[in-house]
Amino acid sequence: MKFSDSSTPNLTTFGAVKRRSVSVGTTKLVEAKPMFLDQSLPLLIQPRIEGVNLTVWANSNREFIQTSLQQHGGILFRNFGIRDVEQFEELIQTVSGELLDYRDRSSPRSPVNGNIYTSTDHPANQTIFLHSENSYAASWPLKIFFCCLIPPAVGGETPIADTRKLLQRIPTDIRRRFAKKKVMYVRNFGDGFGLPWQTVFQTENPSEVVDFCRQNGIEWEWKGQNRLRTRQVRQAIATHPLTGESVWFNHGVFFHVSTLEPPIREALLKAFSEEDLPHNTYYGDGSPIEPEVLEEIRAAYRAETVLFPWKTGDILMLDNMLTAHGRQPFSGPRKIVVGMSEAFSQNL
Repeated sequence: MKFSDSSTPNLTTFGAVKRRSVSVGTTKLVEAKPMFLDQSLPLLIQPRIEGVNLTVWANSNREFIQTSLQQHGGILFRNFGIRDVEQFEELIQTVSGELLDYRDRSSPRSPVNGNIYTSTDHPANQTIFLHSENSYAASWPLKIFFCCLIPPAVGGETPIADTRKLLQRIPTDIRRRFAKKKVMYVRNFGDGFGLPWQTVFQTENPSEVVDFCRQNGIEWEWKGQNRLRTRQVRQAIATHPLTGESVWFNHGVFFHVSTLEPPIREALLKAFSEEDLPHNTYYGDGSPIEPEVLEEIRAAYRAETVLFPWKTGDILMLDNMLTAHGRQPFSGPRKIVVGMSEAFSQNL
């Protein structure tokens, strides 16, 4: 189900959506079909009988899971009785190998168990715009997993969008401009807003930060009093290493100051000059991205957004390059945890 404007969808309509089965090589233990009639994303996999162990089934069907993920971009495993972080972690290790440490951070997250983290620690009343995890970095996870331990009472969905369709929806002239110029990310640390550099780089040692920047194609500038500014130019459009498809893969809109909610944006612009903002984006040559271009891209994200309500025990497996994700505001308790796997590095 797509929403073509920025209004909040009426979740009461979800129950009326008809679903259809697809011809897939699953066993008699599970059913796999798109969640929505007009969308291939996400593929919904549910047990046909009670007591199916998801990890055991997944271990015997890894090729099917991988093929389905590349086709659909995301898989929602539902009604398998997942109740704790250990079961979630075991599934990730079974289908995708060891979990990754969260480094070169941009989102506030708290460790839950090993390399399982809270999905985000942003306040509940804030919207998190859609993005692909670590697309601003020199390396990123190919897979990202979410597990719902406590569903929110109201709101709190994790919107997703197919980055292949997103790329095609963005006007051709804008795509060409970004393909040629790429995206520059400017970040400032130590000014009292956003994550401190110690959290982002997971070290207290400035020399380790410098080493990381050198290894990852990041320009750095120590501004004194433990303050740091970084610049890095990355791709706007990437090629998926397994499917060979082109995808819209960047934080160009996500990190741009104009995408922040008005009260936050206004407070930051009042407190800082543009060059000292916690984060902002430009074309790769340092020139500003036009407001109308940013709005065209935001409109494309809105048009491709798919929403579904979380249920206890849901596990959402995303190909991080094929599918972007975000978060809707919510009220009441909400516990969604996240794990990432399969590091992939671009050539610097």
